[in-house]
Amino acid sequence: MENITRANEFLLLGLTCIQELQPVIFMVFLILYLINLFGNGAILVIVISEPRLHSPMYFFLGNLSCLDICYSSVTLPKLMSNLLSTRKSISFPSCITQLHFFHFLGCTETMLLTIMAFDRFVAICYPLRYMVIMSPQVCILLAGVAWLTSLFYALMHSVMTARLNFCGSQKLNYFFCDVKPLLELACGDKRLNQWLIFIVTCSLAMAACFLTLLSYFYIIGFLVFKHQTCSALHKALSTCASHFMVVCLFYGTVGLTYIPPTSTTSVIKGQFVAVIHTTITPVLNPLIYTLRNKEVTLALRKLFGESCSLRMA
Repeated sequence: MENITRANEFLLLGLTCIQELQPVIFMVFLILYLINLFGNGAILVIVISEPRLHSPMYFFLGNLSCLDICYSSVTLPKLMSNLLSTRKSISFPSCITQLHFFHFLGCTETMLLTIMAFDRFVAICYPLRYMVIMSPQVCILLAGVAWLTSLFYALMHSVMTARLNFCGSQKLNYFFCDVKPLLELACGDKRLNQWLIFIVTCSLAMAACFLTLLSYFYIIGFLVFKHQTCSALHKALSTCASHFMVVCLFYGTVGLTYIPPTSTTSVIKGQFVAVIHTTITPVLNPLIYTLRNKEVTLALRKLFGESCSLRMA
């Protein structure tokens, strides 16, 4: 019979067992985390402080930057502390809490990217009615629905995972607590949990991705059938380019993480994709938006120009 126990803690095996590499990996993640905090924090500050950026597009961009800071903060601090520790453990309540916030913030970002695509659709296809359709009240409502819906979605996963029993080894072959690695250690009937991953999670991600792509198809169709000039078409599409790049990064890593069955996804590949998803993507998001967005770039220059002037004074 299987030794069924109520887990008190898990051991996170992390990214490598080679002691000599762990300080190096720690420094890499520390640098990436600081870049994430600085980049997304700067965008958040300029969106709040710059009056010219008080529009629906930048309201959602501010939400996205806040999400990226929180998203990395769910996994990276614990990962970095484990890289410098001999006992890489996480308590059961902390594990479930980490799982909850990881899915809560991930689902919110999924819905937020869809809302941002809809915002671009309205801005390009209905420019004269844009400020009426995307009024401040509507923007707050859309963001609120995204955050609240994601909270209940994450509760579904955290509650259903917390009720499981675990047998044998408590070693989690991952660098943070997620549903799929935990299910590998669970005993008893796991079908409902697996159903939630493969049906609910994948369906939610695919539906959001479909609606995002649909918004872009409508934008392209509108511009083509309205016989817009090449320069007008280029200008309109350039406003969507940054968002589309972020969408590709986000859904690419989500798809590789959750769509393939566990049996066909190697541990090394899964951890590599998870690192990109939780660490690299939040770092790249502010770079993508600042490099391709003149208004954000000008606001950043103004912000740092004023900071330098104050220091000189």
